[in-house]
Amino acid sequence: MSLFSQAPQQNQNNKDVTLSRSQVLIAMAVTAAIFLGISKGWVYLTGIPMVPLYWQPEHAAIGAGIGLGVALLSSIIFELWESYRQAATEYLEMVLKPLKPLDLIWLGLLPGLSEEMLFRGVALPALGMNGVALIITSSVFGLLHMASAKHFSYTVWAIAVGMMFGAITIYTGNLLAAITAHVLTNFLSGVIWQWKQSKLA
Repeated sequence: MSLFSQAPQQNQNNKDVTLSRSQVLIAMAVTAAIFLGISKGWVYLTGIPMVPLYWQPEHAAIGAGIGLGVALLSSIIFELWESYRQAATEYLEMVLKPLKPLDLIWLGLLPGLSEEMLFRGVALPALGMNGVALIITSSVFGLLHMASAKHFSYTVWAIAVGMMFGAITIYTGNLLAAITAHVLTNFLSGVIWQWKQSKLA
């Protein structure tokens, strides 16, 4: 997700999709609760153990490095790939514009924790904790980011990011790295986008 966006753009019908701050925050909270519920239910019903989550400074550092790298790479792709830029701009305008600076903490934490617990914490080991599981979980993760067909390029990027998060989970055997990377990516994206918009105002 890139936040190095240009001025807000309208669609062909000159109608922006606008959400209120409350709608965005409620949507994030409800989605997080659903994902956490699915995670807990999956573990309960199948007995498959979740990837452990424990403090390990090295794993946290790996996650932080991946998060910074994803944010940087996203900004480069934003400049080079026009369809991605258009999709990202529309998505970020809709989600981030209503949020206040402190809300960006929730933007990082809620999706970062809940999505990683489901996709990397539960689904990845349930499907075998291998390359096939990595492809499947990353593809589903990416498709959930596709609001419409015109967001295909954004979905491709989300799949690639999901594969990075899954790969570090397999490598470390600890959910901490992926959660750190995801939370940091979302938070940095929100901060950069709002800063960029304030400069354009």
